[in-house]
Amino acid sequence: MPMTMQLPFPDLSRIRLLLVDVDGVLTDGGLYYFAEQDFALRFHVRDGLGLRRAVEAGIIGGVVSGRSSPQVRRRAEELGLEEIHLAVRDKGAVVREILERREIAGEQACFIGDDVVDLPAMALVGLPVAVADAVTEVRRAARLVTRASGGQGAVREVIDLLLAERRNADHPRESQP
Repeated sequence: MPMTMQLPFPDLSRIRLLLVDVDGVLTDGGLYYFAEQDFALRFHVRDGLGLRRAVEAGIIGGVVSGRSSPQVRRRAEELGLEEIHLAVRDKGAVVREILERREIAGEQACFIGDDVVDLPAMALVGLPVAVADAVTEVRRAARLVTRASGGQGAVREVIDLLLAERRNADHPRESQP
């Protein structure tokens, strides 16, 4: 099944900032609790490699999560993400602050979400993305809905698209007569 795209669509080659939710986007949304009151999260390795490739390509990467955990901070730092915002109550306010501080236009930003708490952040960017298993309201607000579910390579899917558009913009096909 192809990705669902809604027009008008931004110039993907101009995306400079990629922010993602964690639970339900970088993970499948499941939490494994242990007797010691600790918990574990499962991250998809392909999403991680995609994020690292995006950062290497000059895209500023980050996480904006309502939950705070050392697991998420560690993973984000391992991947070289510059913007790590945990225990966030208002994701829209955080995204607005990042855009202003970094002097990035909303059209040059992407936010990947899965639930209603992500909607304020998605409303501020040119490329709001929903993972395949996002709630209905988020899928409706998205310009792009991935084929993959959260924690199953959805982030990589978006990054591959962004990087392909950058390559195409850098090396446009010669027009044919």
